[in-house]
Amino acid sequence: MCAEPVREAEPVRGAPDDRVTVAVITRDRRAGVLRTLDALTALPERPPVIVVDNGSDDATFAALCEHPAAARVLRPHGNTGAVGRNLAVRQATTPYVAFSDDDSWWAPGALRRAADLLDAYPRLGLVAARTLVGPEGAEDPLNAVLAASPLPHEPDLPGRPVLGFLGCACVVRRDAFLEAGGYHPLLFFGGEETLLAYDLAAAGWGVTYEPTLTAHHHPEPGGRDGRHHLILRNEVLTLWLRRPLGVAVRAGARLTAAAISGEPGARRALREVTARLPAALARRRPLPPSVERAARLLDRGGGYGGPA
Repeated sequence: MCAEPVREAEPVRGAPDDRVTVAVITRDRRAGVLRTLDALTALPERPPVIVVDNGSDDATFAALCEHPAAARVLRPHGNTGAVGRNLAVRQATTPYVAFSDDDSWWAPGALRRAADLLDAYPRLGLVAARTLVGPEGAEDPLNAVLAASPLPHEPDLPGRPVLGFLGCACVVRRDAFLEAGGYHPLLFFGGEETLLAYDLAAAGWGVTYEPTLTAHHHPEPGGRDGRHHLILRNEVLTLWLRRPLGVAVRAGARLTAAAISGEPGARRALREVTARLPAALARRRPLPPSVERAARLLDRGGGYGGPA
């Protein structure tokens, strides 16, 4: 049976919506981030925008300061990775914060719809959007994964409960994000979303996928080089930080086997896991039983929550 097509949130004309700030992180992508800001400027919600320039070497910072959409431009010392989003959230004065990267933006009406959901559901801490990729608007494969989440419906939350999302396609409740600690500095970048989802859920906040919200992602061909090892590394570090020791040990053993077999990026990932393991153990905080059960349910389904 064919599924009913998902309808995007309808653009709402009129007054701007002052409930959502958009936080953008960028590095050495002047043209891309300016395109993102142009798209955000055109939204009917006219959201305030905070941009974090993660140590660009090109003319990005100067161009950002001149763009009318960038309400604030932050320039930390060096590249902060995903933690740059934390800096933007702390500077925001709205109750909700949406995230974009320098190659993504929101569909008209999506931010207003997200704010309405966060208003209506006080326990909702993060809502993940449907992501359309490229000029052709192809479905991101993660959409189907999130839509098929095996986690049971919760009556006080909209959408489908999940423990994963795409970092450039979600809206958070600012207080919940800060209470959970935001993105973890140990991971820096690459697959950092799962740990934040764990921490939000551990603090009692709901994390859901809502396909009526739409974000657009236009990645550059080939993307950035050298990120595969970060994904491998952070999958293992996330397990050491939050999951039972047996789960973490087995993941470390799989990474070791992958490094021995010559899997691309595995050796570097293993070296970096080893170097960061003492810090991960020092910051280890196992999940509450209810969240661990949810994570294991995702494990059994081979989903986005990390392997058992």
